Parts: sequence; structure tokens; C-alpha cells
Amino acid sequence: MVVATKAIVFSAIKYSEADLIVSCFTEVAGIKSYLLRNILKSKKGKLKASYFQPLTQLEIIAEHKNKGTLEYIKEAKVFQPYQTLHTDIIKSGLVMFLSEMLRNCIREEEANTELYGFLENSLLWLDQNDEVANFHIFFLLQLSMYLGFYPDATNIEAKYFNIMEGNFQAVNTNNYCLEGQQIENFKNFFTVDFEFINKIKLSKNERQNLLELVLSYYSFHVQGYQKPKSLAVLNQLFS
Repeated sequence: MVVATKAIVFSAIKYSEADLIVSCFTEVAGIKSYLLRNILKSKKGKLKASYFQPLTQLEIIAEHKNKGTLEYIKEAKVFQPYQTLHTDIIKSGLVMFLSEMLRNCIREEEANTELYGFLENSLLWLDQNDEVANFHIFFLLQLSMYLGFYPDATNIEAKYFNIMEGNFQAVNTNNYCLEGQQIENFKNFFTVDFEFINKIKLSKNERQNLLELVLSYYSFHVQGYQKPKSLAVLNQLFS
């Protein structure tokens, strides 16, 4: 079946001498993996390796056999050209980290237009704005909503956050209840949107500790979660 769809590149891995295996989150079919033959050598083909940098937004025409095998892209063009995402060192570090997290968390081969729209708009915001130190924390919190485990903030004024249950509570009921400045910083991200995340003032250590909290939360709620290898690079960029 030939489909035309928007797609966001999650990863591109070299296969053999001149091929790439590319993982994309497509608007019409969720996660799809494609084999791009000879793309690293051919200069005359319709596909260019530069199209498949992490988190690039594309329009593709692809052949989907839907048999669990690698699919085939017939045509591709950049849908939303980025101005800074792959050239700014901080943003490129965020791209590396977020693409790894997205590969880790999104595996469904089915359409999810709301999630796709969230990713599309979030990446454009990241590309177009300069103050992005808090972006990844807010992004991951919002992403959890689309993945089905957004924390219950009904009792957000309570002292403890139960990282396993995903709620705020007044009483410490188990070893998964956390308190202190880390939790107070976390609460600030529930009452803003992208336009105001730069108003949340955090020291480098506070931001790093808060990211560790969010990743710990993901580890409880994402099946098969793996700690991102790019985390060390991200922490260096923000240190």
C-alpha cells in the first residue's frame, strides 16, 4: 500500500556500506522503519541522507506492506525546515536526547494524530526560541500526557510526590514518596505553557536533579524503559 504522510525522524542507523535503516514516527501509521538502499553513495536519487537527521520533519511517499518488515520510502522532502535545531550546540544536544527518549517510549504502529501534532509543534517552538534550558523537562512532562501517565495534580499542594503512583499526597506512604525542593520545583511545570517555561528559575544542579526525577518517573511507567545514553552529553551541555 502506497501512503503519503508526514513523518518525524527518530533515528538513522548505517546498514552495510551505503544503506540506512531509518525509524520514523508517521502521522498515519505510527512508528515505521525503512530501509534506504545506497543512500550514502547515490547523488542522483530522490532521497538524501541529510533529510534523515534526528527529529527532521518530512513529507514522504512510502510503500507500507505492514508485515513487520522494513518498509520502503519512494520520495521524501523536508516539511518544516529548521533554522537552529541542528546547528546550535545546545539544541543539537537536546535533539540527541529527545530523539532517544522518543525511540524509547513510542513503539506503536498506529496513528496518533494528537501525539504527532504535539511533537510537530513542540519541535518548531524549540527551533524558533532561544531560552530553552527548561524545554526538555516541560516537554517530557507534557509527553507523558499523550503516553497515558501524566501525573495526577489534583492535590498538587501536598508535600509528597509518589513517583510510582504518579500523584501528590499529604502523607508518606511508601519508599516512592519524594519531598523537598526537587518536588517544589517540579510543581512549577504544571502551571505554565511553552511560552513561560523560561520564567521558571532553576540552578544547574536543580535542573539536573529535576530531570533525574522525571526520568525516574518514566522508568516506572514506560515498559522496557532504558536510561538514555545521551543523558551524560546533555548534562555536560547544561553544566
